Amino acid sequence: MSRTSITLPGTLVDELMSEVKAKSKTEAVIKAIKDQIRLRKKEKIKSMAGKMEFTKSAHELRHKDRRLVGLLHICDH
Repeated sequence: MSRTSITLPGTLVDELMSEVKAKSKTEAVIKAIKDQIRLRKKEKIKSMAGKMEFTKSAHELRHKDRRLVGLLHICDH
């Protein structure tokens, strides 16, 4: 973990801690950063909607992936 010093308005930090139910300022900031990253990734995925074409059905993708066959046998032992 890296240490970073930033100056933030106290009222903003207090509100953030309340909203994310954090016990410390560090926990609040980490939760906010993770949430923002998750949100951005979700937006990127949504923006790809309709731009990809799958040649196999969901069932085929889930159950007929030949790359997983060896893995399944290894896990059974």
